[in-house]
Amino acid sequence: MRYLHTMVRVRDLDESLDFYVGKMGLIETRRTENEKGRFTLVFLSASDDLETATETKAPLIELTFNWDPETYTGGRNFGHLAYEVDDIYETCRALMEKGVVINRPPRDGNMAFVKSPDNISFELLQKGPAKAPEEPWVSMQNTGSW
Repeated sequence: MRYLHTMVRVRDLDESLDFYVGKMGLIETRRTENEKGRFTLVFLSASDDLETATETKAPLIELTFNWDPETYTGGRNFGHLAYEVDDIYETCRALMEKGVVINRPPRDGNMAFVKSPDNISFELLQKGPAKAPEEPWVSMQNTGSW
């Protein structure tokens, strides 16, 4: 058995791609348009997984965009997606500069949470040991849920 992908339904493909690709830095590896089924599938890889994802088509996130409007609820019920980052503080700073809310700041120098436009929680984890706590993160309060 091997892990292939996690599927996330999105309500606005452009807005979602702006978040996943433009802000989180994931890379689109392939796309499928299905006229009969009225949906689009977009597969995304983290940069450090790109070679494996290109060769084996895993590990990936599959964004499923159903062409007929639908409201999705319960994003928190999904749980979360987790990504390791080289510098938790720089990653959070860059996301904030792009307008992303840091729902759970990296006060511990190790972990933060943000949400996609469809309320999918992303856990960001510091690669290696936790960084020393520093401002503004130590004093930053949680925003919303994650």
